[in-house]
Amino acid sequence: MTNHHHKEFIGFLGTGPAIGIPEKVWKWLACPKVKVDEYGRPIEAPYGMRKIEAKLIDEGFNAAIIDPDYIGKYTPTAKALLFSHHDYFAFGPPSSTWWGITKKEPVNYKSFQELINRPEIAEGKKHGMKILVGGPSTWQWLWREDMIEKLGVDTLVDGEGEKVIVKLAQMILDGEELPKYIYVSGDDVPSIEDIPDIKGGSVNGLIEIMRGCPRSCRFCSVTLRPTRYYPLDKIERELQVNVKAGIKHGLIHSDDVLFYGAVGILPKPEPLIKLHQLVKKYYKTIAWSHASLAAIRYSEEKYGLVSKLMEIVYQDGNQNYLGVEVGIETGSVRLAKEIMPAKSAPYKPESYPETVEEAFKIMHENHIIPAGTMIVGLPEETEDDVYRTIELVDNLRPYRSILVPMFFVPMGYFKNKDWFTRVKLNDAHIELYKKVFWHDVYWAEDIINKFYMKGPLYYPVKLTLKLFLAIAKRKMKQVEAMLESKLRQ
Repeated sequence: MTNHHHKEFIGFLGTGPAIGIPEKVWKWLACPKVKVDEYGRPIEAPYGMRKIEAKLIDEGFNAAIIDPDYIGKYTPTAKALLFSHHDYFAFGPPSSTWWGITKKEPVNYKSFQELINRPEIAEGKKHGMKILVGGPSTWQWLWREDMIEKLGVDTLVDGEGEKVIVKLAQMILDGEELPKYIYVSGDDVPSIEDIPDIKGGSVNGLIEIMRGCPRSCRFCSVTLRPTRYYPLDKIERELQVNVKAGIKHGLIHSDDVLFYGAVGILPKPEPLIKLHQLVKKYYKTIAWSHASLAAIRYSEEKYGLVSKLMEIVYQDGNQNYLGVEVGIETGSVRLAKEIMPAKSAPYKPESYPETVEEAFKIMHENHIIPAGTMIVGLPEETEDDVYRTIELVDNLRPYRSILVPMFFVPMGYFKNKDWFTRVKLNDAHIELYKKVFWHDVYWAEDIINKFYMKGPLYYPVKLTLKLFLAIAKRKMKQVEAMLESKLRQ
């Protein structure tokens, strides 16, 4: 329950263990507490939880999001306690990568373990309180059946929950036996009419504009759900809710923002221009949650659309850059053709590395700062594939960005296949991480100095980030010296 100092990307630090600084400082840096009212209700709460809260309220149930530090006030009388989490057991890509490399438990894992072991939850269970688990990482409980038993989880809800939560809530009130596991398939997802407007402020002003993605990458679970676009009036109502909560900066959320109003996978200028004009009417600064590199390249080459959108974003003078997460995944043409042939569309998979470079160039020229994620350890990956990714990292050096190689996690098509439970990095992986590290350090210092966290309010956080970078550089030089010494021996 945090807003990461209103800087979404800092949230990545919350998926790792404290490195080089005390854990209390690390948690303050990555996941500071949010403000709550006298009832323990947070002023800002995760957007997905806001949707479930809103649906229950709309259907007449007495429901509210409560900060974890205040749940003890409610567990003696609550009929149900609902959990949501982005990464319950740190099996997600960022967390498992940190954990695999450092062999230390990430902060998000330790924090959730601390929460579920609180005595007030056990007391609530004794009084008949039901426990339901949902959110984007529900699948992780299937690998931790011991924790289902230990916590006394009654129901797991895997998938979009707006429709099923109403049925479950009524079953609880009626004293009916709950199903142990519910999977919301693509045929059962809520329609736009089923999805309520949020009732309270969302973390960092996040506003959803659509659900689903048509690219059908085999490693991704989002493509298993149909594409649905929010109409502008629905988006505007949620913008108004956030502004009323005092939120002036926000995040446009979709698994590919440039797909809003698209025809298939081809972006259209008019819906995107209207969307950005609407959002900037309410927010001083905005960011994109995700965008695909092929869509960035196509939009700019076909319509000059990225430049036009940035004119809208920057014209009021309140911001001079826009952040976004983009999925690079791999620099290997062979892997791109095998697992994500539509990722490069409308360009051919054979030109995927070129599409990545062109998109990064477009973003650099338009002051868009991407966090480029890459997947390490795909089931079909060879050492040559990793070296192709290393070549791509070298080619991206001129472009302002943060690169994030993450261990493969089996979602989507690969959900039931083996993955990195015991991580072993080969020489190619180590070389990739070294290349990425020095790329990131170079551009992180530039971003912090020129773009990120302006003003005296952020000075302590900015200073701590610079200290962390200095410690990280010193540590990496020691590691490299040790590796070189071993090679000479």
